[in-house]
Amino acid sequence: QVQLVESGGGLVQAGGSLRLTCAASGRTFSSYAMGWFRQAPGKEREFVGTISRGGITTVYADSVKGRFTISRDNAKYMLYLQMNSLKPEDTAVYYCASGAPTITLARAGYRYWGQGNQVTVSS
Repeated sequence: QVQLVESGGGLVQAGGSLRLTCAASGRTFSSYAMGWFRQAPGKEREFVGTISRGGITTVYADSVKGRFTISRDNAKYMLYLQMNSLKPEDTAVYYCASGAPTITLARAGYRYWGQGNQVTVSS
């Protein structure tokens, strides 16, 4: 079983930056691709980005491409989401996910989920 704990969310003005962190338990961290998803009020949870097991390959949603960067530190069992040039439409609860054998955009591809972390971007 993998446990994921996100941190780093909060309130920021449009144009600002935040970095989300996801701390994972268990020595299987580097065995899985990992992803970030987000869910705004009244909307479906949507894909933000994913990173391969070794951290070499990343894929992003078009809505965040060029503004968000995913990285991971397998030695520390940590996943990161650097968010720059934030927009009000980025306001959502952000979730990290693990357990995928390879990078995938699909929610169903991930076995483990964090509890979510609120990000609010004011205009």
